[in-house]
Amino acid sequence: MRTGLRKSSLLFLAVLALMLTAAGAVTLQPGAKAASDEDYRRMRIFTEVLSEIQRKYVEEKTPDQLITEAVKGMVSSLDPHSAYLTPDEYKDLQVETKGSFSGVGIEITMRDGVLTVVSPIEGTPADKAGVHAGDRIIKIDGKLTKGMSLMDAVKYIRGPRGSKVTLTVLREGAGQLKDLSLTRDLIPMRSVRFYLLEDGYGYLRISNFQEDTTEDVVKALNSLQSQKTHLKGLVLDLRNDPGGLLQEAISVADQFITSGVIVSTKGRLPSQDMVFKATPKATAGNYPVICLINNGSASASEIVAGALQDHNRAVILGTASFGKGSVQTIIPLEDKGALRLTTARYYTPSGRAIQAKGIEPDVVVPFEPPQEAADKQDRPQGIREKDLTGAMPAEEEKEEPKADKDTARDGKKEADKLYMPKDRLKKDNQLTRALDLLKAWKVFEKVVTRGVIQAQRTAAQ
Repeated sequence: MRTGLRKSSLLFLAVLALMLTAAGAVTLQPGAKAASDEDYRRMRIFTEVLSEIQRKYVEEKTPDQLITEAVKGMVSSLDPHSAYLTPDEYKDLQVETKGSFSGVGIEITMRDGVLTVVSPIEGTPADKAGVHAGDRIIKIDGKLTKGMSLMDAVKYIRGPRGSKVTLTVLREGAGQLKDLSLTRDLIPMRSVRFYLLEDGYGYLRISNFQEDTTEDVVKALNSLQSQKTHLKGLVLDLRNDPGGLLQEAISVADQFITSGVIVSTKGRLPSQDMVFKATPKATAGNYPVICLINNGSASASEIVAGALQDHNRAVILGTASFGKGSVQTIIPLEDKGALRLTTARYYTPSGRAIQAKGIEPDVVVPFEPPQEAADKQDRPQGIREKDLTGAMPAEEEKEEPKADKDTARDGKKEADKLYMPKDRLKKDNQLTRALDLLKAWKVFEKVVTRGVIQAQRTAAQ
């Protein structure tokens, strides 16, 4: 009995030391309170439970295993986006923002305690297999996801390139579960693509925000703006963009906005209250912009859409965005792992909170899948219970052929590659509507200008 108590006491001291180390050096200021007797009592209960599990649980567990799981449980109880990252998970997170990783290509979150797809990444195994925004993942390789942490789910879904994983999903409106078998592949994090829809009308797609996104956006805009036909309008596509790096979102918005606030954050600590403003020089010209969003647009993409909307720099078209408006701070820990902790909320330039509300489009246009696609599979349902697919057609499944081979094969010029395939445009009603609005823009401007001139003449008489 004494041995058990001694072990428990030593374990308590170890846990207390661990907590103090994680918190860093603590200096008590006037009016600050040390931990209360009740706090210490609860910590003793924690170490007592730890000791009992170690001694009596049917399978042997090490203190390291138990404490790791206890920390994971504590952090995951805060909100769906906070998490304790083991050293390996922290390395994976760093890789995601820099290059590529092996998996199926989906962004997931917890919604009402259920593992839910935010959006598939276009051209990936998940996209090709028909995974949609809003799908609820009930099982991973037969293992129930109920009670599974977000990081554990990511670990089970990822794996070596060429290996298989089966996701059992429940799509809203469907009467039964559906098994989707996916072959893991290298997920290239190519975040920017661009085309000409027609002469004078450009298309810029951002699929996520990573370290080189702004650089690629600048290159894309310069290319579109250097064509023989002057650029008359641009479609900025942020559909199914799950977000990424905050600074990249700010920098991308800064390419369209020349002054004022882009986004602000507010948290409990004064250090979390920040305001990010635009710089005077923008890459984009003074042409109209239509920004496409849907229920798969989250976080960083919502920041860009909200900034463009509040500054009247773009017309937002599509359906309401996901509504992920919280800031996660990555805090490296002593064990080489990290704490991903929600520390603040995002606000648009006008002060609108994005969290749980999202960005409402100026022009609501639900996605209508092509008839042949609707005949083959259930019409997808979004997280917001909208009738959406959210998935972009994945014509970029293969690497583009080199210029000389392409020209030799079909006689096309290098410049022809810049044009979006016509069949893709026809299958995307939201994109078609955006192009129609851009074409009508000049007409409306002329009508408004004539009306103003006529009103001025009438007033002068």
